[in-house]
Amino acid sequence: MRVVHLTASTFFGGPERQMLGLAEHLPPDCHTTFVSFREGGRCEAFLNVVRHNGFDAVGLRHDTPHVRSALRELTETLRAVRADVVLCHGYKPNVLGRIAARRVGIPAVAVSRGWTWESLKVRVYETLDRWNLRFMDRVICVSDGQAAKVRRAGVPDDKIGVIRNSARLDAFKEPDPAFRTRFRDYFAPGTVPSHIVLAAGRLSPEKGFDVLVEAAARVLHTVPEAGFVLFGEGAERARLEQRVRELGIAARFRLPGFIHDLDKYLPWADLLVLPSFTEGLPNVVLEAGAAGVAVVATAVGGTPEVVADGVTGHLVPSGDPMPLAGRIADLLGDEAARARMGAAGRERMREQFSFEAQAAAYVRLFETLCPTRMAVTV
Repeated sequence: MRVVHLTASTFFGGPERQMLGLAEHLPPDCHTTFVSFREGGRCEAFLNVVRHNGFDAVGLRHDTPHVRSALRELTETLRAVRADVVLCHGYKPNVLGRIAARRVGIPAVAVSRGWTWESLKVRVYETLDRWNLRFMDRVICVSDGQAAKVRRAGVPDDKIGVIRNSARLDAFKEPDPAFRTRFRDYFAPGTVPSHIVLAAGRLSPEKGFDVLVEAAARVLHTVPEAGFVLFGEGAERARLEQRVRELGIAARFRLPGFIHDLDKYLPWADLLVLPSFTEGLPNVVLEAGAAGVAVVATAVGGTPEVVADGVTGHLVPSGDPMPLAGRIADLLGDEAARARMGAAGRERMREQFSFEAQAAAYVRLFETLCPTRMAVTV
């Protein structure tokens, strides 16, 4: 069985970790190849990680706006690697992957993680994606919440499935103490916090980090020795930095930028916060659970499917800094509750969000779509 992941990735983030984790946990009979559109050459950041982990990777030479050339090359690539099924990640892979798969005569599966609506251009593409999903052979959603959105977009029920994202428990077995020091190095001498609140993600409006900034200012009034670290890059950086300065919390609210090794920092955070307005099934919350870190998150998308409210963390309404600040302050002041929730989160990830379970679900999907090609068991 030959599986192709088709993407337009420009860095190695949460969705890319999911793709690689699935490839690593499929049976040996399943051969995985990663194919990416060039994205101006930025795809190599992702493909190099894939190659380093022992998988075949192809960066397509052609890309939009040269759609016909890109489609021709993609079709030739699927034939060359003798693909049996293509898993498409994102609106461009969904549209072009579906057409190329039809030409080759193999099923095309869209993996639907959510829509951001972060700009007019993205809204146009995501509207096209919602229409195109109706014609995919299957649409695999990462949460029940995303499945409901896909259903409302007009995709027939018999094409929709749910296979949740997974947590990498083994990544947090032996945390490196050096990263505890690095965490604190983001703060100037004399301002090193006693507790660190971590947030991470794309700095775009739908992630709600502006709400986190407002909440942080309130928290620091009652817990002045705390510190906030927000990892990520995006269009909202300048606005967030300006608001941090206006609130007078720049010494306690740091924005170091994007990092490749978030998993190394996670175990040393006292709390993870996710203030999003919309989510599919957030990888950072899964990884926080696997790392044994309590979570405060907004009750949007698939997040309530991961965070058990009052057990592994707290859920709050989106868009309101007051309840967000309240829950953050409560947990910063209760070490026992943080430890209890962190342990419960790790157990929840082990029981319900393992890559072994995810791989088994995909094998069942492949058996349905390609019964003559699948002669493997898990």
